[in-house]
Amino acid sequence: MLSKNEIKSLRALHLKKNRDQAQHMLIEGERTLKDLIARHPEFVERIFFSKDFGASRLSGLLGAQSNIPRVEVDRLSLEQLATSKGPQGVVALVKYPQQALVRDGFTLVLDGIQDPGNLGTILRTAAWFGVQQVVCSLNTVDFCNPKVVQASMGAIFDLRVTYCDLISFLESNEMPVYGALLEGVSIYRTSFEQPAVLIMGNEGNGITQEVLRFVNRPVSIPKFGLGESLNVATATAIFLSNFAAQTIEIE
Repeated sequence: MLSKNEIKSLRALHLKKNRDQAQHMLIEGERTLKDLIARHPEFVERIFFSKDFGASRLSGLLGAQSNIPRVEVDRLSLEQLATSKGPQGVVALVKYPQQALVRDGFTLVLDGIQDPGNLGTILRTAAWFGVQQVVCSLNTVDFCNPKVVQASMGAIFDLRVTYCDLISFLESNEMPVYGALLEGVSIYRTSFEQPAVLIMGNEGNGITQEVLRFVNRPVSIPKFGLGESLNVATATAIFLSNFAAQTIEIE
């Protein structure tokens, strides 16, 4: 069981400033945790589960990683640890993935992505297409936000995700810079180069003017039917698919 002080300490990780200071976060969701344990068990420090979760489900979750410490807690304590309503019965204390910015290889740049669901989906898609580095503007939603982690299905541990001043990053960049714009050249008429930078902008306002001046390869997804615009996560998937199709693999 957990003491009130232990619960208070763990609940503090719901806030970004506390997560950053502790370099730990809480992850919930049976499928997300199962995928994380299967791929990156070294990040998982402790698992908290309620009695109603069941021993067989817990064994299925752990797989071969039966040595991961786990603590049975009452349902009320588990609900205090979780951020979602009606949690599935399991929460894990996980170490932050260590991030280090590099300046070569294909880089996906995110300029002001605000919606946690969008960022999580983008990271999940980026991992699928083999992207190794995602660089986020300082005003992009925290990639360790519980909603981002859940939407990414644990992909934050498969990628190098860093936050920095995009102007400084792009000023020192020597790779071609593709930018997703409404008035860009059709992706179906573009020969993509590698390595390169691809910039995706904010959900409502697109790429900021300060960042836009670094774009030397404006590209767009042509519209064949109806609709005002594409969701940024959907657009990112289309761009990455075309990059991958032309370059065979993304470094």
